[in-house]
Amino acid sequence: MSDFDFSENEVQRYARHIVLKDVGGTGQMKLKRGRVLIVGAGGLGSPLAMYLSAAGVGSIGIVDADTVELSNLQRQIVHGMKDLGSPKVESAKSTMLDMNPEITVRTHDVRLDASNVMDLIADYDVIADGSDNFETRFLLNDACYFAGKTLVSGAALRFDGQVSTFKAHLGDPHPCYRCIYHSPPPEDAIPSCAQGGVLGPVVGMIGGIQATEILKELMGIGDGLSGRLVIVDALGASFRKIKVPRDPGCTLCSENASIKDLSIHEH
Repeated sequence: MSDFDFSENEVQRYARHIVLKDVGGTGQMKLKRGRVLIVGAGGLGSPLAMYLSAAGVGSIGIVDADTVELSNLQRQIVHGMKDLGSPKVESAKSTMLDMNPEITVRTHDVRLDASNVMDLIADYDVIADGSDNFETRFLLNDACYFAGKTLVSGAALRFDGQVSTFKAHLGDPHPCYRCIYHSPPPEDAIPSCAQGGVLGPVVGMIGGIQATEILKELMGIGDGLSGRLVIVDALGASFRKIKVPRDPGCTLCSENASIKDLSIHEH
């Protein structure tokens, strides 16, 4: 390991990674140098934060403006009883550094919107969407496209979830989120987590898949999920992976796109 900048503690900590043929010291160093922004420190953000920290991603940012509530603890495992009333980003940071003090965690205790999104994502390589609303998902998709950032998106409701990776900025054949969902659904058309509910482990499954895809993207290994959508049906114990083509008429990433900036997100 002399060719890599690892301490003895890091060599021991990441030993089960380093022994993997597709990871090794080179892959682990890419993780150490990696920078990931997690949007949302809730159900999806919790497993993302914990697995990315444990894996040794060197710099992790977290965006969330909420505080920890008792109803969160059924699924948001990065928080505990002692954190009730605390900012979620600070609670998550404490857990992450307790798991791995070798990493750096940056907290952004703000609500992500069109006025700050470009600044927030600027310093990171990969953006993890752990948000719980369509407004944020579409905003992140558009911002990442304009900023040339890879976006790993997840969603979960009731017993179902889905994950995909978007890097339409690289051109054809990579689609963006709008290639699948052209525009946000009408307000109240789809229930929120609070209204529809979600089985706790389902967000763990989806967040875990997101974390895996992020590590693969940082290391440049395996087959990614750009152009593919993984759909999880926990009640039926099934996983499906479907192809998602780039939409030649997409309002964001096609040649004749009508969306040229983030002004459509300004209120």
